[in-house]
Amino acid sequence: MWTFLAKRMSRWMACAFSITLLGVTLWLASFNTPHLQTGVSQGGISREGSLLAEACSAFVAGKTSYVWGNSLVPSFGNATCEEYILRSHYITSPLSAEEVAFPLAYIMVLHKDFDTFERLFRAVYMPQNVYCIHVDEKAPADFKQSLEDFVNCFPNAFLASKSEPVVYAGISRLQADLNCMKDLTASQIRWRYVINTCGQDFPLNTNIEIVNRLKSFKNTNITPGVLSPKHTNPRTKYVHKEYISGSPPHVVRSRGLKAPPPHNLTIYFGTAYVALTREFVSFILKDQRAIDLLTWSRDTYSPDEHYWVTLNRIPDFPGSMPHGKWEGNLRAIKWGDERNHGGCHGRYVRAVCVYGPGDLAWLARSQSMFANKFELKTYPPTLECLELWLRQRALNQSENLVQSSWYF
Repeated sequence: MWTFLAKRMSRWMACAFSITLLGVTLWLASFNTPHLQTGVSQGGISREGSLLAEACSAFVAGKTSYVWGNSLVPSFGNATCEEYILRSHYITSPLSAEEVAFPLAYIMVLHKDFDTFERLFRAVYMPQNVYCIHVDEKAPADFKQSLEDFVNCFPNAFLASKSEPVVYAGISRLQADLNCMKDLTASQIRWRYVINTCGQDFPLNTNIEIVNRLKSFKNTNITPGVLSPKHTNPRTKYVHKEYISGSPPHVVRSRGLKAPPPHNLTIYFGTAYVALTREFVSFILKDQRAIDLLTWSRDTYSPDEHYWVTLNRIPDFPGSMPHGKWEGNLRAIKWGDERNHGGCHGRYVRAVCVYGPGDLAWLARSQSMFANKFELKTYPPTLECLELWLRQRALNQSENLVQSSWYF
């Protein structure tokens, strides 16, 4: 048990909040609606889960303080795999036939904070999906060992066969995703889309909601982005170099100019986080244009922000979206240079908000599949409230028998 004192909302925030409170309250109420399916267990949420739900509602309502009881703590390392999965409330069988017919693949790139990753994994875990976890080659040995032990508990999860020493904005970040994609193409699970994540992401949609949203794109890839704006041109105009041994590791721009892109490709700029079809992934791992673009991108800045969107604008690539723009709503992010999101109620790291409890109402209204960034140790209620609400909604949506151990 620990006490978390939420900061008092300023008068202008309270006014803005009152406008949206009704909508958020209705959104929260959807999680507590009793399930009407006859096959669902009547055990329902535990007393601890009910208390947590009340505490989360208090945060959204702007209450100033209460005692926080942590009922969602997993117990990995203190039990056998079977005990861990049971005690940690993992969903161990599919919730619908539709989800079985549309398995997903996940890439998770990590370098720290096992506890936050564990919550992400539990939130997106479904037995019909497959999960590739890439651990930074520079990560401490005990962190690597913990993840190796962890994935051994799940037959549909594995560590990437090749690890990269990941550097922020360097080619190594893109290569980490590609290493996992290569491994995933060999998986016996016939996944339909792959979604790349980092250890500080968290879903805002249930698995069936993600499946339905991906289905609506009719087997096209989701790579939000546009023609490179002028301010991003230096990223691909000049030669850059990764310094892995730096403190911290970093990317430096030189004065050297790069050659034009191969195959006369037009370079686009977009997000590093994408949802790609299996056909597209298999194609780009062998297509010479994709291979040459990767080689050309090795000395650019943040190549994962131009690589995927550039390839997905090529008309003859599988599932391409030649005229796409920013559609997809893959990530909810509060950027420090934007003022249309009501401010960050946690703290900024690299101009990205690490969400605090005061951001829950904004997250509840988001139309995105995922949000970034979260830190369990810094702001536990933010992540735990989202996890509780997401789990309740997932079980309420289930078409199959729900086991009592799946409730928090």
